[in-house]
Parts: sequence; structure tokens; C-alpha cells
Amino acid sequence: MASMAMVAIEATIVSTVMPQIASELGGLHLYSWVFASFLLAQTAMTVVFGKLSDLYGRKPVMFVGIAIFLVGSLLAGFSWSMPAMICFRLIQGIGAGAIQPVALTIVGDLYPVRERGKVQGYLASVWAVSAVLGPMLGALIVQKLSWAWIFWINVPIGLAAALGFWAFLHETPATRRASIDIVGAVLFAAGIAALMIALTEFGIGNDASAWGWSAAFVLTVLLFVWQERRAADPMVSFKLWGARVIATVNGAALLAGMVLIGITTFLPMYVQVVLERSSVTAGLTLTMVMLGWPIGATLTSRIFQRVGLWRILVAGAALIPVGCASFVLLAAGSTPVLAGVGSFVIGLGMGLLSLSSLILIQESVDVAQRGSATASNVFSRNLGSALGAAFFGAVFNFGLTRADGRLAFTDEQLRLLLQGPASPAAGDVALRLALGGSLHLTFVMMLVVGLAVFALSLWLPREATQMHALARREAAPK
Repeated sequence: MASMAMVAIEATIVSTVMPQIASELGGLHLYSWVFASFLLAQTAMTVVFGKLSDLYGRKPVMFVGIAIFLVGSLLAGFSWSMPAMICFRLIQGIGAGAIQPVALTIVGDLYPVRERGKVQGYLASVWAVSAVLGPMLGALIVQKLSWAWIFWINVPIGLAAALGFWAFLHETPATRRASIDIVGAVLFAAGIAALMIALTEFGIGNDASAWGWSAAFVLTVLLFVWQERRAADPMVSFKLWGARVIATVNGAALLAGMVLIGITTFLPMYVQVVLERSSVTAGLTLTMVMLGWPIGATLTSRIFQRVGLWRILVAGAALIPVGCASFVLLAAGSTPVLAGVGSFVIGLGMGLLSLSSLILIQESVDVAQRGSATASNVFSRNLGSALGAAFFGAVFNFGLTRADGRLAFTDEQLRLLLQGPASPAAGDVALRLALGGSLHLTFVMMLVVGLAVFALSLWLPREATQMHALARREAAPK
């Protein structure tokens, strides 16, 4: 929980303080790369470290991940420019790519199925608490201390986590003898990096650069597939990823990640501009996701042995489009309570879906592949967030161009609208209508993706539940 807390709180605390950091360091045009570099490195390295944990054991890989993350945190606090900050955040992301999947895998190794759900629920609660504490802690640190301490605060937490792993995690040394697919690891990381850079470039309108990176991604993928088919011990096993259970669960995780980034990005904007509510109200509607998530995870941990993972996963997938439907129903005169309820329902569905998926995917493989399987699930959700940011951003921009053919809706006008009721643009009804129409189209597409999550969950074989019941019977005391 301590190691996961570093990664979880970093996501919210940095976003709170970043405007002040940018004002001191300059380079505002590089603002988004502070977040993109972290996500890029984390996503690219998740599968790599998951594979390494299968080869060399969880403990050494976790130590490496914590060390890299702390080095990145220390350096980020000393950043002298925005490019330096981006570089050090990338180092943090590499460490996070080891910590998150390996922590989840360690829980899978230590706890039998009947107890694992409860412990995984504890880890889910870390993300919920971090979502609430991060902004408040960030504001407090900026007021009382230097912004550098939002990074340096990770050092004592990370050292405590490493000490705990050293003292209490006793695992049999890994005895697998296998060659390391270094070429595959490099090609995989390069491919994911090219994909995410291309998505980022599309998102900011640099189409020429984006197409160039897209071509690099396609080329890297072809080389990666060729390498993995010839490698004696491939970094990514196509047989593992292609198994029906894993492919279904990871596909649902990817689409659910798209929905999650969609509401995170666009719901606050709708509440502030179209519903004309304060930023505090907008934040509260979004926080309801983090309230529903741990409730869903806790509920899963208590009932999955009686109900079965298949039913829980399908129920969680069904709640996601139900929550998205509430956003489609929003109109200028709607109450923000409707938005909050929709967020809560999606969070509840994510809690049911994510925990049941994790247990199911860990039980569908043997221990020697558990790290890779767990990492594949985390990777899919992170990649979904990246794809969702680009996809829904494109839908939003398309809606703006089609809402009124004569309307020139610039970034400056949007910035003025987000300043609140006192803004000079607040009374411009045409702008509000254009923005409302574009956001409505975005929510409709979000509902379509949510329905795809549910449809994909129905493809999960029911034998997965039967397999899980067998595992429970074998683990039960005689």
C-alpha cells in the first residue's frame, strides 16, 4: 500500500501544483508533456517489468522500481527548467511502471483466492484516498513549503516501503533459466512511446508530426512481431495475450480506461460552463468516481466467492454505460446531482470490473506467468487512458466545428469561459451552445464506448467462473 501510494498520489498532487511550477520554470507550451512523459514511460515499461518479475522474482524488481522512482522524485525537485522537469518525470514513470504491476502481483502470490479480493480492495482504497488528499496536500505544501516537496515527500514513503519488502517479503529465489529478450523489450518500449507521442501530437493539432510518429509506430510494431516470433523466450507472449479470458478482460480494461479519462477531462468543463456551477462543484461531481470505486472493490471482495467472478464482471461492465447515459441526459437546466450520480455509478462499475478482472486474470495463468498477466491488465488500462484522451479530444473538436459553421471557437474563448460567471465571455450564449453541443456529442460517444465494454464482457467464457470455483475448492481446508 505504501509503494502504491507514491504512484497514486503523484497523479493528483502534481496536477494541483503544476500551474505554479510552470509559472516559475517557464516553457508553458511544454505543460502537457510533464504529464505525458510520466504516462508514456509508465505504460511502456509496465509489461517489461512484469516479465522481469517472472524471471527474477518480485522482490528485486520492486526494489529497482522504487529506486528509480525515488531518483526521479529527487531530481524533479531540483528541476531548473521545463525540459528538465519532463526528463525527470519520465524517470519517475519508469519506476512507476515497475511498482504498480509488481505490487499487484505480490498480492496474488501471497494471498489465496478467498483472501485476495479483500487485500486488493485495500490497494484500491489507496487510489481513492489519494484522489481526495492529493489536491489538499499539494495546496498545503505550496503555501508552507517549496513546490519541490511534492516530489521529495516520496522519499520517506519509498524508503519505508523498501524496508518493509526487505524485512517481510520472503520469496523463493527465482530459478527459471531464460534468455532476456532485450531487443523485444526495446522495440516494445519504442513502439508504445511512438504511439503515445503520435496521440499527443494529434491532440494538439500537429498533424504532420503525428503522422510521422504513427508511421514509426507501425514500423516498430512490425519489427516487434517479427522479433517475438523468433525469440526463444519472448518479452510478450502472443499465446498468453491471445487467450480468450485474458484478451476479453484486457479489452474491457482498455475501453473502460477510455471512458474514465473521458469523464475526467470533459465532465468538469460541462458542469462549469454549461451548468454554470463553480469549480468546486465540478470537482465534487468528478470525485464521486473515487467514492464509487472502492465501494465496488470492497463489495467484490465480499461477495465474489458466493456470486462468481463472471457475474460480478458483467455487472460492473453494465454499470459503466448506465453512468454514461446520465451524462447524455444532461442539459443546460440540469442539476449537477445527475452528473454526480453518473460519476458514482461509473466508479462503482469500475470497482466491480477492475478487481474481478484482476483476480480472474491472475487465476487463469500459472505462477510463472502471473507477473506478465497482471502487467498486461495494468498496461491495457493505461493505454486505454492514452487512446481515450486522443479519441474524445478529436470528437470534442469535431463537435465544435459542426456546432455552428460561422462560429470561430478559439482556445482563448474557452479559457475565458472556464474563468467562471465573472468572465467577459460568460454571457455569450452562442459560445455556450456550441460548447454544450460538442460536449453532448462527446458524452454520446462515451456511451458507445461504455456499451462496447458491456458487449465485450459478455464474450468472457463462463468456464472462467467454474475454474475459479475449482480453485476455491482446492484451497479450502480438508
